[in-house]
Amino acid sequence: MSQFARSPVTAVLGPTNTGKTHLAVERMCGHASGMIGFPLRLLAREVYDRVVKMKGAANVGLITGEEKILPPKARWLLCTAESMPLERETAFVGLDEAQLGADPERGHVFTDRLLRARGREETMILGSESLKPMLKALVPDAEIIGRPRFSTLSYAGARKLSRLPRRSAIVAFSAEEVYAVAEALRRLRGGAAVVMGALSPRTRNAQVAMFQAGEVDYLVATDAIGMGLNMDVAHVAFASLSKFDGKRQRRLTIAEMAQIAGRAGRHQRDGTFGALHEQGPNAFTPEEVLAIEAHQVPRLEHLYWREGEPDFASVDALIASLETRPHNDALRAAPQAVDLAVLKRLAEEDWVRARVRSPLMVARFWAACGLPDFRKLGVDPHARFVGRLFGHLSEGNGHVPHQWFADEIQRLDNMGGDVETIAGRIAATRSWAYIAQRTDWLEEPLHWAERTRAIEEKLSDALHASLTQRFVDRRTTVLLRQIGADASNLPVTIGPEGEVSVEEHPLGRLEGFRFTVAPDARAADKRMLLAAAEKRLAGELRRRGQALAEAGDEDLALSGITLTWRGAGIAELRAGQHLARPRIVLDRALDVLDAQAKAAVQARLERWFAERIERHVPVFARLDAVTRDLGAGAPLRALASALLEAGGLLPRRAAAALVEALDADARKKLRKVGVTIGTLDLFAPALLKPGPARWRRELMALADTPREGATVLSRNAPGADLAYGFRPLGQQAVRVDLVERIARAAHDARKGRAPFAPDPALATSMGLNADTLSRLMAQLGFRTARAQEGQPPRWIWQGLVPVAKPKAPPKDNAFAMLEVLRRG
Repeated sequence: MSQFARSPVTAVLGPTNTGKTHLAVERMCGHASGMIGFPLRLLAREVYDRVVKMKGAANVGLITGEEKILPPKARWLLCTAESMPLERETAFVGLDEAQLGADPERGHVFTDRLLRARGREETMILGSESLKPMLKALVPDAEIIGRPRFSTLSYAGARKLSRLPRRSAIVAFSAEEVYAVAEALRRLRGGAAVVMGALSPRTRNAQVAMFQAGEVDYLVATDAIGMGLNMDVAHVAFASLSKFDGKRQRRLTIAEMAQIAGRAGRHQRDGTFGALHEQGPNAFTPEEVLAIEAHQVPRLEHLYWREGEPDFASVDALIASLETRPHNDALRAAPQAVDLAVLKRLAEEDWVRARVRSPLMVARFWAACGLPDFRKLGVDPHARFVGRLFGHLSEGNGHVPHQWFADEIQRLDNMGGDVETIAGRIAATRSWAYIAQRTDWLEEPLHWAERTRAIEEKLSDALHASLTQRFVDRRTTVLLRQIGADASNLPVTIGPEGEVSVEEHPLGRLEGFRFTVAPDARAADKRMLLAAAEKRLAGELRRRGQALAEAGDEDLALSGITLTWRGAGIAELRAGQHLARPRIVLDRALDVLDAQAKAAVQARLERWFAERIERHVPVFARLDAVTRDLGAGAPLRALASALLEAGGLLPRRAAAALVEALDADARKKLRKVGVTIGTLDLFAPALLKPGPARWRRELMALADTPREGATVLSRNAPGADLAYGFRPLGQQAVRVDLVERIARAAHDARKGRAPFAPDPALATSMGLNADTLSRLMAQLGFRTARAQEGQPPRWIWQGLVPVAKPKAPPKDNAFAMLEVLRRG
């Protein structure tokens, strides 16, 4: 508890559009110093800009995970809740959207600030009316003030996208859904601005400026719009009423609906809300409408809590303190967040335990685990990234290497690509910006903070340009305003071959889910017809979406990296964890489907692909199972991962350290999987058969196709390479399983190190020439011995050339062992 725990605490509760944030800013600026914690970086930045105009840039600071502007004389600080410097003494402390203490993912942060963040003279807590019982239970001395909404919020019913009034905000709950709605608005109404919490402040401000200036009449946003971002919105339309909360798809709570709907109207101007659907799961119920209009949200029954001042005596003490159960009935233990999951994952590594033997290093380790997963990779990939980061922070001078940091952000300094690609680079840049804000993690933190900020700004400008190019058609916007046209009533017909026409004007063809515009339909005077056609295709596309979700195996196929349905491309395989588990990325043409239909299609394709892997390349499925089997042991798991990366075929020299680390049980398991540890190569014989070999080539995107059934290829023949299962030997390439047969025959024929002549019949039957056999015997560890004239060559066993061994990692560390393999 803060030393100022007894300073006056005021809680200002009420719905949106009550001026709570404005009040808190005014109160803060009336004190000699102050600090406010916000739920979003975007909101912190918005209020920072406002306070700078009041107090001057030299007196105001901004502190977020990725951005820090902290002048030496800064007295008023605007922060994200996670970044509030609680150790800093200020006269005023405010916490915005405190009801987020009930959020399973971030709630423990807001609850901690609610309990511990106090100003010397005044503390102000802002939030929803739902927070009232929690405040009475946890902060009984707080003065609770209710703030009524300045204007009326009323339900306007369900309206189609094409009939929404101007100055509308359409709210969706995934990036894919946001882009789909924005794309539809571009076709129907000339375009829309896009606002998402993942956008940088620079991109968000540029998009909002378009909306505020009237360049576009519509705004498409995620639920970030509900967190106090101020815009002149007259109507809020819900594209759907469910969202994925990190664990499951669920319906929005009334509190969430009210928070978002409340963005409609500004100050004393009334606002309206509604949905895009009149019936079904994405329509409001009468009870929900009444509750939202009356601002009656259910009271919170608990907040999530986690120890805010953990024990750094040891890693185990740290984990134990973070998993301590709360003692107050109003609090519940927070679900395991990403930072704690990463901490527990890395705490299993021996090298980590060896480096965190002092409270100082435990605290440093915990700070590294606090790096947010901006890229939304998931616990395992993020843990590997954090592990590499902490490895640098815990050795030498404790700084991240200059070259690593420079190389990584240089790769991100690329403005090319589509909206998703640029947005992905911005997310990755935020990780490095976060690292740069830690002054004790880099030798030159100020330099790298400025460098990452510059890259984020350039990427933000590129993203704004890309969003505008993709989702705004200014010509159509002007045309619609001039003629007030409603093209939705024009007759659209779809022919048996997918040809699409409006009033006998051919517009293009519908192939699968992709509408291809006819060349002569691109003229500006036909834009309204195109919008009408694409809108009217929705019913046909819904039918096709349902048919695809229920498609039989015979309708689906894999061609290269493209998944096809009835001959039309519908998805692509992208790099995933490994060959057996690639990402299946739906073609953007399927963005026309609603989120539920897309999820059904995604599930069908993933099920079909998994079944194909199990049927055609079961070795991959079994290797995948080994990588996830903790009981298999680190060497075997690392080797299985390496084999999956290499498509089930790996030169033994490349994996020497891992092979030597295998015990008898591990070797037995590998044989059961179907992998042979050969003299020269590790391979799965089943993958050399024509069917599995074709699937392997498709998954690895190998361009050549070896002659079917070939055992020996000429050196210049297609596929005469180790990647295809053929070991090059002089002018020939021999299939690896036959190489192993010759190796075994040679070892069976020799007697110790005495010269011997192997039976040439086996090599001859395979089609090997003398030079190929000679090169192979040399690679197998034999040298020629003098033979009498006219006699076949004789060989002497001298042993394989030893492989230089890299420094061995701990044997229970699969990540480290795999890294050795990649470097070695």
